[in-house]
Amino acid sequence: MSDVSAQSATANIPQSHSLASYTTLRLGGPAQRVISAVNQDEIIRFVREAEERREPLLLLAGGSNVVIGDDGFAGSVLLIRSRGTEQLPADPAEPDQVTVRVQAGEPWDEFVAGTVAAGLSGLECLSGIPGSAGATPIQNVGAYGQEVAETVAGVEAYDRSTGTVTRMTAGECDFAYRSSVFRHSDRYVVLSVDFRLTRSPLSAPVRYAELARKLGVEVGDRVPLAQARDAVRALRAGKGMVLDPDDPDTRSAGSFFTNPVLDAAGWERLRDRAGEAGEPPHWPLPDGRVKVSAAWLIDKSGFGKGYRSGGAAISGKHTLALTNRDAHSTAELIALAREIRDGVRERFGVTLHPEPILINCVI
Repeated sequence: MSDVSAQSATANIPQSHSLASYTTLRLGGPAQRVISAVNQDEIIRFVREAEERREPLLLLAGGSNVVIGDDGFAGSVLLIRSRGTEQLPADPAEPDQVTVRVQAGEPWDEFVAGTVAAGLSGLECLSGIPGSAGATPIQNVGAYGQEVAETVAGVEAYDRSTGTVTRMTAGECDFAYRSSVFRHSDRYVVLSVDFRLTRSPLSAPVRYAELARKLGVEVGDRVPLAQARDAVRALRAGKGMVLDPDDPDTRSAGSFFTNPVLDAAGWERLRDRAGEAGEPPHWPLPDGRVKVSAAWLIDKSGFGKGYRSGGAAISGKHTLALTNRDAHSTAELIALAREIRDGVRERFGVTLHPEPILINCVI
């Protein structure tokens, strides 16, 4: 992979621009000020300036995992536009292991494409995901059998509590299912992420049954990196999960609800309530808990693909995605999310929780 460096250029975005312009949902009210930063020094400087003014600050990169309320944000919004990748010196004792450092604002799918082209295995099943590289450790992005927690070697972050830059190990990131130490705290501002990848022309073992079927292989087999990437992108596109300006199903924040994780007693209660709907798709976890398909719960509660409420609708391709068909407000999307959550809770006794970060709005 070749090194890429961004030249310094900050910009105050015209205040007339609503935050809808910076989210994949194309929804959200205005901010008092919108600023763009293209390198780490600028990111840190703007964060410090906001703190000195005691001004609320919202960080936005790809805007693919956020829902912003109609009142917008009463403060400054900092657009993370830092770019660049760098291959770090290899450890002679592990010549097949490569660590690649990526700046927070680097578009994620472009970065994954670069690792595949360079013959580096470990991220290929995370192809096609919108957003930025810096956002991936925040929610421990995962898809088709891979999670970034498996390959993150470290995260460089600005610690707002100490005013210093720190490099955190993977263990210090406290990764969990769609979560991390960064998820529910504004203490850290992610500046760059190190990924430890394997030099190989083949993918990691295919773990996801749907992907294995698409590739025509068995679970556990390996395939050429480019083949794995193409198959994942095709599967995602078929679910409206690859951004396409001509496809309204892609005007979403991705999967809106996380898959519920139930303890053993909760799982048994759900099985009893499911009744004639059948046994919910589920995945036992090592600690005895059970992860359950949110998509199945939604569908069996009467909210199928294409279900619509006002200008918001469930994607016609993927039950977990709530889309902006022709909504004039975030409130329309939130109303649909609330209707679905309440309907699932009434039918199955399970409460769904949103995956995107909600700004100035609640379900």
